[in-house]
Amino acid sequence: MGRRIALVLFNLGGPDRQENIRPFLENLFKDPAIIRAPSPVRFLLSRFISRTRAPAVRENYAMMDQPGGGSPLLPETEDQAEALVAELRARAPEDEFRAFIAMRYWHPFTHEAAEAVRAWSPDEVILLPLYPQFSSTTTGSSLGEWAKVYEGQVRTLCCYPFNGDFIEAHARRILDCWKSAGEPGNVKLLMSAHGLPESVVKKGDPYQYQVEEMTRRLVEKLPSDWETQVCYQSRVGPLKWIGPDTEEEVRAAAVDGKTILIAPVAFVSEHIETLVELGEEYREVAEANGAQGYHTVPALGTDALFIKALADETLATLSADARLRSCEGGRLCPTEYGDCPFAREAAP
Repeated sequence: MGRRIALVLFNLGGPDRQENIRPFLENLFKDPAIIRAPSPVRFLLSRFISRTRAPAVRENYAMMDQPGGGSPLLPETEDQAEALVAELRARAPEDEFRAFIAMRYWHPFTHEAAEAVRAWSPDEVILLPLYPQFSSTTTGSSLGEWAKVYEGQVRTLCCYPFNGDFIEAHARRILDCWKSAGEPGNVKLLMSAHGLPESVVKKGDPYQYQVEEMTRRLVEKLPSDWETQVCYQSRVGPLKWIGPDTEEEVRAAAVDGKTILIAPVAFVSEHIETLVELGEEYREVAEANGAQGYHTVPALGTDALFIKALADETLATLSADARLRSCEGGRLCPTEYGDCPFAREAAP
């Protein structure tokens, strides 16, 4: 008889209805990994930011035309979970796999997923972030929350940005988008990732390194005559953020009369940052500044190569000697990035 294997899929989460947008934002900005300030200050800031930003955010969520005016992230994650379990069952039929979704800032919350895992009583638990590149603000926050609510032993995949099939899936999506646009010339490919405050990276967060090394490998699979640029979106607040800024790169490429392809390289599901920010807001910037064309590359979703990459990493994590691994087995970041799980594990 095979093992019972619980797959815990971590993601950000999103409000399911318009009336839940403000509490979702409050949960987000209360996280000490997002606002690094003492608790009383963070609590007050989270309430202020959520109250002031909620009206504009509601309008953006409404643009996605989802039931209740909410986010498509949970249904997309459920589809990914179903596809992953089907792939694993086909490849390891002796074992029983079940996926549990653990969202950080809205239902199903991490503690709800932990309760469901305990009730199922698995033989193995694998923590699988749907954030390919590790950041203390995403995967790190989710792992920290899991440790608070689940006491059992787990296996953890911290990151998989250099998985070959994951990169190939991005390359195919980009090329398919280009072909659907009629294979235009004069291309500027913008590979956009969610930004971070520069101070977070300076404290050793490896996210920017992983994004930029991953995109370097990705570009090798694309036409050599394209101009390419990695850039960062979703900047908010007064702090200095890593760059270059996606909106500024869209504007510059448009002024140069480029055909712009824009690809989300750190998001694996469609949600407000891809459908509205990339799909609508930056399109307006491109068209207003004379772009020859503007084409958004879809997120990976349930792309077969991406699901294969997740299944490969899951099975490798399941069979590894160590309970923490990356897509390269051990630590994949240079030693100056001290805020990663391997560095934390090695610290006294």
